[in-house]
Amino acid sequence: MHSVVQAVTDRIIARSKASREGYLAALNDARNHGVHRSSLSCGNLAHGFAACNPDDKNALRQLNKANIGIVTAFNDMLSAHQPYESYPELLKKACQEVGSVAQVAGGVPAMCDGVTQGQPGMELSLLSREVIAMATAVGLSHNMFDGALLLGICDKIVPGLLIGALSFGHLPMLFVPAGPMKSGIPNKEKARIRQQFAQGKVDRAQLLEAEAQSYHSAGTCTFYGTANSNQLMLEVMGLQLPGSSFVNPDDPLREALNKMAAKQVCRLTEMGTQYTPIGEVVSEKSVVNGIVALLATGGSTNLTMHIVAAARAAGIIVNWDDFSELSDAVPLVARVYPNGHADINHFHAAGGMAYLIKELLDAGLLHEDVNTVAGFGLRRYTQEPKLLDGELRWVDGPTTSLDTEVLTSVASPFQNNGGLKLLKGNLGRAVIKVSAVQAQHRVVEAPAVVIDDQNKLDALFQAGALDRDCVVVVKGQGPKANGMPELHKLTPLLGTLQDKGFKVALLTDGRMSGASGKVPAAIHLTPEALDGGLIAKVQDGDLIRVDALTGELSLLVSEAELATRAAGIVDLHRSRYGMGRELFSALRSNLSSPETGARCTNAIDELY
Repeated sequence: MHSVVQAVTDRIIARSKASREGYLAALNDARNHGVHRSSLSCGNLAHGFAACNPDDKNALRQLNKANIGIVTAFNDMLSAHQPYESYPELLKKACQEVGSVAQVAGGVPAMCDGVTQGQPGMELSLLSREVIAMATAVGLSHNMFDGALLLGICDKIVPGLLIGALSFGHLPMLFVPAGPMKSGIPNKEKARIRQQFAQGKVDRAQLLEAEAQSYHSAGTCTFYGTANSNQLMLEVMGLQLPGSSFVNPDDPLREALNKMAAKQVCRLTEMGTQYTPIGEVVSEKSVVNGIVALLATGGSTNLTMHIVAAARAAGIIVNWDDFSELSDAVPLVARVYPNGHADINHFHAAGGMAYLIKELLDAGLLHEDVNTVAGFGLRRYTQEPKLLDGELRWVDGPTTSLDTEVLTSVASPFQNNGGLKLLKGNLGRAVIKVSAVQAQHRVVEAPAVVIDDQNKLDALFQAGALDRDCVVVVKGQGPKANGMPELHKLTPLLGTLQDKGFKVALLTDGRMSGASGKVPAAIHLTPEALDGGLIAKVQDGDLIRVDALTGELSLLVSEAELATRAAGIVDLHRSRYGMGRELFSALRSNLSSPETGARCTNAIDELY
């Protein structure tokens, strides 16, 4: 093993000793004390199979047949999740083929950040993860199930499903992806047209046409944002079948993989031959594997919150120092938009997950000795699935990249460190995604332009007030203030200023997420303004230094001057959610900092 990877892993194991032992003890207790159908009264059990067909009813009367719960995030507004409409029936039939039963245990909300960008609904986005986690746990709470299949792909949905699932960590569970849509207009061209629209060079009709050519069919968006980062993370952590992440929805291989996922989870139950609960698949080593793979590919900054939160649900304590230390040691071996020109389909074609995992394993950057849903040992994931004479088979994946502009080797990386940098200074701690930022733009020292709403930047841009070096400071965007929305509405404007030759950066206690691009963005700042963070005292014209090379994040204003200033921030909670306002307020006020996972209450953890 690489010495840094091993050292960080050892540190996480030591830090998590008490909480992990407590989690595993709870897992073992749940396994042994009435969590299956045998604990149900006759009335309970009859309710549980009342709507089943006669064969399934008969199977569920017996205690030697597995019952698999399906938790689905299907809706047909979200393109990535639209294919899930037909999955339950297919998964049920596959389970029946191996003598088991499957039932839909519950549904979870699945909002699309792509639809809510720049809209009031985006302030519910991060909060939706907690709702999804609770809904997942509720669906699994009936003591009817011996395992589960989790249907989710995007943004907060996968982390929410994972957090909820880990509260029933004694059950084996597999994630079942649906795959990305096929490639449309190149993402770089889409970004160019967005910037032209911001400058008034193209009209709304032209912009909409470009967007429609990019987001054009069922499947995940093709850029390497949070959704595809989720899929990569799940596979490297051993929570999906090998090579299943990036197969298109209409590929015959997709259906074969879905059927195999259903059959495999049956094998992993106590009625099967390979009992492997999800609480043992998610371990300190598998969490480190997920972080390493994300860093090596320039994955979404959202995962700096979600991995922390999901790990804690399994009793594992991870922090940003772990991310930062690993990022200094892990080379960048993938270029996928916004870190390059290629999209996720090109990544898959260039060698994809099998090549990536083999390359990182051979370099000692991933732990091989881990449990996975495919069996023990991550080396299994260096194989890729194929349909050979109509049968699903796994064959050895490529040993060299098929496109070195998209995937390269550890020996000859795109850069010697990963895609993430931890920033620290008197302003607090923040993360910055540097894999998409060119070297000459990674250090910015400039006067602040302060706003408290991303919608206010456009008027300044149109007036020419931003035609200069500046650090745009958007405060009051943290999890307690307004739910920590993503601020992608700023991207075309800031990108245009950078293209004009100005030195530009963003500083915010909000988010930019997986599509963080070419402009340096110090995001997820903690403490947030509403929690007394120094960002609350920043004023227009204050000099700020954002240095992605040294990790410095400083407000260059004297302590004496700062002592005279009042915090220029108020509670920005808005009364625009109608009857849902009180629920929103209760959830929002319980969110913690992004570095501790931005978790709401511990209610999920009390479900054991």
